Amino acid sequence: MRPSSRHLIPVLLCAGLSAALATGACGGDGDESTPIPQPTAAQLEAAGLEKLPLAAQRDRVDLTMPPLSDPTHVTNRLFPISDLHSAILSGRVDGKPFHTETTLLQETRTIEVAEGHEVEALVSQYLAYLDGRIQEAALDFYAQADDGSVWYLGEDVFDYRNGEVFTTEGTWLAGKDGPAQMIMPPNPEVGEVFRAENIPAIAFEEVAVKTTGQTVNGPTGPVEGAMVGRELHDDGTYSDKVFAPRYGEFLTRDGGDVEAMALAVPTDALEGPVPAELEAVSAAADRSLDAIQSSDWRAAMDGADKARGAWSEHRAGQVPPRLATEMNRALESLVAAIDARDQAEAGTAAIDVAQSALDLELRHLPPPEIDLARFELWARQIEVDASAQDIGGITGDVATMVWIRDRFAHSLEPADLTRIDAHLAELQGSVADKDSAAASDEAASLRSTLARLTSAS
Repeated sequence: MRPSSRHLIPVLLCAGLSAALATGACGGDGDESTPIPQPTAAQLEAAGLEKLPLAAQRDRVDLTMPPLSDPTHVTNRLFPISDLHSAILSGRVDGKPFHTETTLLQETRTIEVAEGHEVEALVSQYLAYLDGRIQEAALDFYAQADDGSVWYLGEDVFDYRNGEVFTTEGTWLAGKDGPAQMIMPPNPEVGEVFRAENIPAIAFEEVAVKTTGQTVNGPTGPVEGAMVGRELHDDGTYSDKVFAPRYGEFLTRDGGDVEAMALAVPTDALEGPVPAELEAVSAAADRSLDAIQSSDWRAAMDGADKARGAWSEHRAGQVPPRLATEMNRALESLVAAIDARDQAEAGTAAIDVAQSALDLELRHLPPPEIDLARFELWARQIEVDASAQDIGGITGDVATMVWIRDRFAHSLEPADLTRIDAHLAELQGSVADKDSAAASDEAASLRSTLARLTSAS
């Protein structure tokens, strides 16, 4: 990052877009396309990007933006964000387990992409966990143009360290920091190039369509019609990213780091109730956690054994392989931590088993119901971390809960949501005071509120 160029370049790009709109060269509510201003050679040099092997202009398909008459109705088969209610991706980053949850929120965001030109955008929440703890959260803003291309209108980024936000680097908004950017062409063809991010010194990424019509292994079987794009990053490195019909962003591989689609709904949803074996896994993990917190190690291991037995029965059917890997890892960690009589590690592992079961239950239950259950498990994690006097862990737990709250808020009665918000406010106060005992008490109180809420429904 070069501070001297960070603010200059967005201003110049926005000025170019505003001029295009003011002169009537772009469509807005009309029928013409909007020219997308591009950084000049001088601006690329100011950002240290002058040596990047950028594509020729003739290969670019993102130099103009068609009108957006119905921007929140996204029909693009390779970026179906309107129909991607909830998705889980899994992999490894820096040698550690990496898990992400993306959720289409009920809200939309009106973004002034240039003076007097507003666009309504969908809002997708991205929440990433590294080794089980919050690493990044973001809100991404998307809109579809009339030709079927999908445009990226900005992102609010929050990177976490020890449970606290340490940077918002990478945050940008179309019209404020730079122009709108294409995230997916309407019908990608080999050789086409677009910039998914196009603001030097803030976010810059150029994608060349490498192959189309590929068949990839999905959560429940082969998926036809995938596209592979080769990404050029601002540091000059390349990585491949796969997009697949009905899933959108499907696989990212960068060196030894991998993030891959594990499950998406409604794409992978199943009719019928949650399988009894999967419910048994959750119940056994819960009993094991209770025993762990009371240091009853024999009962804790009995719970772990019952969870393993129920899981063995369930996975005999068709189970998304990446979620199976996560469940296997959680169960192995639980048994090892119980053997070691490590209360904090065992408690966290028991919660991980229950979280993994919820991921699988997403195939059968509405996303808000799953998110409310995830929320309750993070409250239990606060109790585990409080017992270990881990204020950093508690801080991250509360931050995670604040993000998850936004996923199910629309499904609750206003009074019930207010009760939950009051608990969250108390938890945030406990974090500010670094008071582990108060956080634990408030988490227990919140869980009682949730129990009353779910029993009433």
